[in-house]
Amino acid sequence: MKILVSALETSSNIHLKELKKHLNEDIELVGVFDKELGNPIYDLTALAIMGFIDALKKLRFFFKLRDELVELAKDCDKVLLMDSSGFNLPLAKKLKKTYPNKEIIYYILPQAWAWKKKRVEKLQEYCTKLCSIIPFEQELYSNKKMISYVGHPLLDEITQFKHEYKKTDKIVFMPGSRKTEIINHMPVFRQIARSIPNKQHILIIPSKFDDAYIKKTYGDISDFVVSNDAHQSLIDAEFGFICSGTATLEASLIGTPFVMSYVAKKFDYFLGRMFVKLPYIGLANIFFDKMGKSAIHKEFFQEEVTSKNLLDEYTNMNKNRFLDNSKVLREYLKNGSSKNVAQIIQN
Repeated sequence: MKILVSALETSSNIHLKELKKHLNEDIELVGVFDKELGNPIYDLTALAIMGFIDALKKLRFFFKLRDELVELAKDCDKVLLMDSSGFNLPLAKKLKKTYPNKEIIYYILPQAWAWKKKRVEKLQEYCTKLCSIIPFEQELYSNKKMISYVGHPLLDEITQFKHEYKKTDKIVFMPGSRKTEIINHMPVFRQIARSIPNKQHILIIPSKFDDAYIKKTYGDISDFVVSNDAHQSLIDAEFGFICSGTATLEASLIGTPFVMSYVAKKFDYFLGRMFVKLPYIGLANIFFDKMGKSAIHKEFFQEEVTSKNLLDEYTNMNKNRFLDNSKVLREYLKNGSSKNVAQIIQN
């Protein structure tokens, strides 16, 4: 079986790597994904974008990529779309029009519960099967037969969890994987590292970044020890300073207390606040809000992201309460999803 894959995000490829373990050996992946998973038509690092302005700059390229994927789909048995709704939803539309009978599976669905609820109608129109990783997501869809809650993939990928809080000599810093996120966070993270002596400061850098990119994007990292293993670093650390994204949910599940920060381009942040009507940005906090509980961690945005605010949370956070909430979150998400999605693809 040959499957067309569109997985543009770093986090999507982590999930895809786990999913591939459960697929039959004769299944071939073609399309866009991390090069360690096969032979993609483009290197994933060239596709990373953040925000409205970055997307506009690469618009012509993404139209070209969409057309290339539609052409590739001609020789594929099924299609697997992962996250990246800004690209994958228009791709799904064109695939459906070109190949009306081809099975299109969407895994890691657009967050229609956060904003743009009309995407629900589009997903039901363009796709064949929807694999949800959010427990309350199914409520939005009228066609219950096409959507399944498959569990959350992080519970496949995380192999160790904390069961009690312990102080260690390690603190983890996760400034994100997109260029703008990293550039915005590193000056503050450097200040924090210098303000906490007698600790080892672990900086998570994705393994796909080469030395030249790291030097240009991260700047001076002499205060840090570099790690490519986010999960093990979170297990070892007593606390984390983490940019908004999947990493905040990873830390929440593992049980490593942290504070979330997010600094975007002003226009992108303005647009986000205009359209996203949620009390929180961090996924763990959103889940807790759905459960009628208080936030599990603090969130700081834009001008609030200062070394003082983040350090205050490091000093004053109730870390034992965080760990108790982490256990509640694990139970809420229940189980991993990779095996379930593999069964859906292969049926």
